[in-house]
Amino acid sequence: MYAFHKDKERYFDMQHKVTTEYVIPFLLPHLKNNFRILEIGCAEAGVLKAFLDQGCTGVGIELNSHRVELARQFLKRDIESGKAIILNKNIYDIREPEKELGSLFDVIVLKDVIEHIPDQNRFISSLHTFLKPDGWVFFAYPPWYMPFGGHQQICTSRILRVMPWIHLLPEGLYRNILTMWGESPDIVRELMEIKATGVTIEKIKSMIRHNKFDIVSEFYWWTNPIYLYKFGIKPRKLWRVMSVIPYIRNIYTTAHYVLFKIRST
Repeated sequence: MYAFHKDKERYFDMQHKVTTEYVIPFLLPHLKNNFRILEIGCAEAGVLKAFLDQGCTGVGIELNSHRVELARQFLKRDIESGKAIILNKNIYDIREPEKELGSLFDVIVLKDVIEHIPDQNRFISSLHTFLKPDGWVFFAYPPWYMPFGGHQQICTSRILRVMPWIHLLPEGLYRNILTMWGESPDIVRELMEIKATGVTIEKIKSMIRHNKFDIVSEFYWWTNPIYLYKFGIKPRKLWRVMSVIPYIRNIYTTAHYVLFKIRST
């Protein structure tokens, strides 16, 4: 586990910067100004804060109560001014979004979250109930087959966290290696949950189409923009010839940005 995983203020700042400099420029050509945003799995709300700074209003939803407390601290002024709300909830527990959250949303954002969600097909289907008729959804995530698609960088072992493709080992062997190298039950559980989801580009694109959304824009990063703030590695896009080859692009894409909207009838 790297230092920034524990330093939540630094992590908030990194998420704020990468959203301001890379995510928002990707979205703005397709979206109107001052939209209402819902961030699912907002953690400390660095992503949401970047949108608030652009004049948007929004709601952040997070399951981890400690991270909710931090988000409320970091967004204290925005919350007091009525620009933001941070909720400690499971998204599935919200039955009437328009009534419970004040209104429906122009945009739903999940950054490095969809790979943590089980039964993703059900989840993507449920997004319709939170969106305005002309609403949009943005996912940013690491494809499963890329070298660190299993999030093994959160390991405490200095060897395991830099070992590429270890997450592709058979489930039992992977679990045993994590345990033998001294990873905590919480980390083992989280990594095994991510392994169970196995998010690939093809899987995400198929579920989007199946649930009556249309993809509007995509971007394939060879080096994820967040690496600039984590490791000092300059962001680079994947070569176009590789980005159009199914399965191959899963290996070389470290971050897939995809924007989609409700399908017109």
